[in-house]
Amino acid sequence: MAYSSRSYGFSFTLTSMVKRLMIANVVVFAVTSIGPQAFLFDWFAFQPQEIFFRPWGAITYMFLHGDLMHLAVNMLVLFFFGPPLEGKWGEREFLRFFIVCGLGGAALSYVFMFSSAPIQIVGASGAGYGIMLGFAMNWPDAPIYVWGIFPVKAKYLVGFFFVLSAMSAVQGTGGGVAHFAHLGGLLAGFGYLKSDWRPKQGLGNLKKAATRSRRLAIVPRDEERGEEPAVGTSARSRDENPALYDKVDVVLDKISAQGMSSLTSEELKLLDEVSKRHRTN
Repeated sequence: MAYSSRSYGFSFTLTSMVKRLMIANVVVFAVTSIGPQAFLFDWFAFQPQEIFFRPWGAITYMFLHGDLMHLAVNMLVLFFFGPPLEGKWGEREFLRFFIVCGLGGAALSYVFMFSSAPIQIVGASGAGYGIMLGFAMNWPDAPIYVWGIFPVKAKYLVGFFFVLSAMSAVQGTGGGVAHFAHLGGLLAGFGYLKSDWRPKQGLGNLKKAATRSRRLAIVPRDEERGEEPAVGTSARSRDENPALYDKVDVVLDKISAQGMSSLTSEELKLLDEVSKRHRTN
């Protein structure tokens, strides 16, 4: 599947945290393929019955995969849906969301599978389902091309996966697929994005304040001082070209999240252009 990048301004550039997560998953898969897989899965997979003896499994299971197809599907989800979210949230917030969704998958699996026969849960699917949900909540109408042919809006595709996971979990079907982990990832992601207690929300005001001060330094506006904007000032320039300054806001948010070193040459050129306009005005 793929999404339409033209309508929503996304690119297929691999962001730094998504790249690190993909590399980590591939490296771990290589190690488990050539090493003692049974031993490694026993110690690092998530096992509801062993949670008190091997609690780290609730984290490490996200980096284990049973076979190449399992790994490929999860990495494709991360590749397509991860970069837009990391670009909007920043590295730390994206990683936090990834882990929260993965923990949600482990938590729901524990609740419903603790008393069942011993089982090992592996894979980044719970976190992947949460990332798909995060994408759909931010860009609900983005067309996702299933098999590269059939366009489906993101909100409908994720809704379908939610219903499918819920039904499969309740009915106990799926041939070894951890549907409770998928469902837990979706629920944890939804709760995290909708709740006011999430860390992102608490840091939001500080980030906005820092961004606002940088914005005033680059694109000062007279109305911030309670004055009427004069002819030729940057406030008027912003009104005349809102699309340009919306791009500036995105770049400033990126600086706030990742620092100046994360900017591309095009983004640096944009800031330079806006600064020159202000000096000219």
